[in-house]
Amino acid sequence: MFDTHCHLNFKRFKKNVGEVISRAHERGVLNMVIPGTDVKTSKRAIELADQYPGIYAAVGIHPHHVYKLLKRDDITAESEVSAIEQMLRSPKAVAVGEVGMDRHVYEETVYEEYAVSTEFIEIQKNLLEMQIDLAIKYNKSLILHNREAKQDLLQLLREKWNPHLEHRAVFHCCEPHAELLEFAQEHNMFIGVDGDVTYDKNKQEFIQKVPLHMLVIETDSPYILPEPLLSKKQYPNEPKNVVYVAEMIAKLKLTSLESVVAETSQNGKILFGLG
Repeated sequence: MFDTHCHLNFKRFKKNVGEVISRAHERGVLNMVIPGTDVKTSKRAIELADQYPGIYAAVGIHPHHVYKLLKRDDITAESEVSAIEQMLRSPKAVAVGEVGMDRHVYEETVYEEYAVSTEFIEIQKNLLEMQIDLAIKYNKSLILHNREAKQDLLQLLREKWNPHLEHRAVFHCCEPHAELLEFAQEHNMFIGVDGDVTYDKNKQEFIQKVPLHMLVIETDSPYILPEPLLSKKQYPNEPKNVVYVAEMIAKLKLTSLESVVAETSQNGKILFGLG
């Protein structure tokens, strides 16, 4: 299996990342992509990718972390993107991500007085445009985050779209909206499926409409714990649990687990240019 989105670069895995990777291998998860969300976690993603075979890094500034540009004078959009650009020269950096648009008002955040203002959204758009340009310039894939901001994201993607991004871009943890699926179909994008498909009826109905050749599976570790682990509160989520996502897709598609594993793994390799 191929977990195309797991944050093994986060603090939650600092003390046991080797054990987590071993458990994933034992379950048959042999390939993983670790996306960064800021400069620090992007550097950590590359460190882990360099250390372990079958693991790759994505580097980028998550829209949530764009907020610090509003509050700090010692960094700029240009300096942040420049740092990401330097990391893209690593052979294990296969994608720009996790990047995108986000209008969600987070109750738990490291940023004081967090609010979604017009200025904040404009800075998000600016950073996203710059990072899309990097993906095109360096022939990298693109991992797109969207949370309650699909119109902002789709408008920007229509303006910035480049043929290079066909078969090389994914809507990570895709919200169950017809507009996102239509755009993905028109532009040969992939749809990322996570653990919430095991319990969210809207996600299940949405994924039934997505052709298997468009799907890649993710855990978003340490988040989005799938059932039955969610009910048992067996936190944190780990890449080994991507099998529960594959099993639910097989159930929804009325096909075998083996066929889902084979096709989503191949889709992941196509997405990240791995053959």
